[in-house]
Amino acid sequence: MNETQARVLLVEDDVRLAELVSEYLTENGFEVAIEPRGDTAVDRILEEAPDLVVLDLMLPGLDGLEVCRRVRSSFDGGILMLTARGDEIDEVVGLEIGADDYLPKPVRPRLLLAHLSALLRRVRTAIAADDADWHAAAQPATGEDAIKVGPLAIDPRTRNATMRGEVLDLTTAEFDLLLLLAQNAGEVLTRDQIYLELRGIEYDGLDRSVDLRVTRLRRKLGDDARNPELLKSVRGVGYLLAWAR
Repeated sequence: MNETQARVLLVEDDVRLAELVSEYLTENGFEVAIEPRGDTAVDRILEEAPDLVVLDLMLPGLDGLEVCRRVRSSFDGGILMLTARGDEIDEVVGLEIGADDYLPKPVRPRLLLAHLSALLRRVRTAIAADDADWHAAAQPATGEDAIKVGPLAIDPRTRNATMRGEVLDLTTAEFDLLLLLAQNAGEVLTRDQIYLELRGIEYDGLDRSVDLRVTRLRRKLGDDARNPELLKSVRGVGYLLAWAR
């Protein structure tokens, strides 16, 4: 499916704004559906599985942050959040619970289109990579070369990882990121460092694929996104793998 066929669910209770955005995105090749409530948006996202969700922060029923939290573990599409608050804390929390991108309102239509197009490419690339990835074999990471951080053990030789003795089902991309963080446990790695190590390119300031990978890793590690004990975020800098207990 090419980019012009992408399905977007626009979760926005401002009827006029939703109509304008829908019209603009439709003119640019997207298939757009509108949902005005947060509580009903959850079921629609999970049932319809759109390619992208444009999610307003302030919604009746449930706010955008709660909608994102409820769907993220089961929804692999992209989530772009919109807010009129201009509060950096909201942005940080949104990204922490699984949003892929964030734009303040009022948003310029061309800017929204550019962000959605870039997000669609990234999400599809990540999904394609995940589909092609092998899954970690069901063998414990207990070799001599295993790296241990709290209850997490990673064996770079066999490329296996276990959490409290349970084998983690990781994609290649997820394992590579987890291994990099484990090899630098206790140190904050910036997004620039992560991109250079894993992809050989500099971070462009827009790509959220690493953030998405961190979100998926936290779910598989059983790490609370709101108060992670193992895979921690350092606001405005990057990520840290540590265990304080």
